[in-house]
Amino acid sequence: MSTIEQLLACPQLPDSPTPRLDAELLLAHALGKSRSYLHTWPERELDAAQLEGYRAALVRRQAGEPVAYILGQQGFWSLDLEVATHTLIPRPDTELLVETALALLPATPARVLDLGTGSGAIALALACERPAWQVSGVDRIVEAVALALRNRARLQLLNANFVESHWFSALAGQRYQLIVSNPPYIAADDKHLGEGDVRFEPSSALVAGADGLDDIRLIIQQAPEHLEAGGWLLLEHGCDQAGAVRELLSARGFRAVDSRRDLAGHERISLGCFDNE
Repeated sequence: MSTIEQLLACPQLPDSPTPRLDAELLLAHALGKSRSYLHTWPERELDAAQLEGYRAALVRRQAGEPVAYILGQQGFWSLDLEVATHTLIPRPDTELLVETALALLPATPARVLDLGTGSGAIALALACERPAWQVSGVDRIVEAVALALRNRARLQLLNANFVESHWFSALAGQRYQLIVSNPPYIAADDKHLGEGDVRFEPSSALVAGADGLDDIRLIIQQAPEHLEAGGWLLLEHGCDQAGAVRELLSARGFRAVDSRRDLAGHERISLGCFDNE
């Protein structure tokens, strides 16, 4: 039999940038325990079923499959979310979008929209932090909407709701004080699409035309029809796209156009206010 200590001494993930972390997450999952349990009980022996489950997960990770898809879950903000292969894996970079959105509006009642919600990560983080907000999330993928609804139910965030819509297509006549989105923004020929975790993520949630801005252009063009006077649009984008996104916002009539930097110093999100006069 193999002990926790023996298995973690040989994580067998040479191509992973975080082999020890990956091994701990997969082993804890196989045991049905937390990572802290591994360090508290290193001498614990795995039974045959647990060892088989761990080795099967290692094989999937060795093939490059993201840990989040193997586990079926991912942490984002203060939430533990179910994830699946038809949605993007929520990433720490996107927490900047949540932080900025929370700073834009007070904690008083407001209607907020999350476009391309995927697992519901952004919408649910906002709903968790602002109980007075009514947060709607939309996605054109029906399986993504179902996943977001499952996360909503498990987290009991009743001030969030999710519906199927291709961007604004099902939202005629609806207006919001704040619209946020982490849309596809990778160029179709970007070499990074063949590297790392994104190889396993849905291309429809990643790629947006020749320059990666097709969906951002559409959102910026249509958003004013769905913003209350003085409402904000907040977009995540690639680290080299901020200038182009600011130009698109300004050209559409947004004011107070600005970009915010992530912890690495990259301009990761851009925003603007629309007066609707």
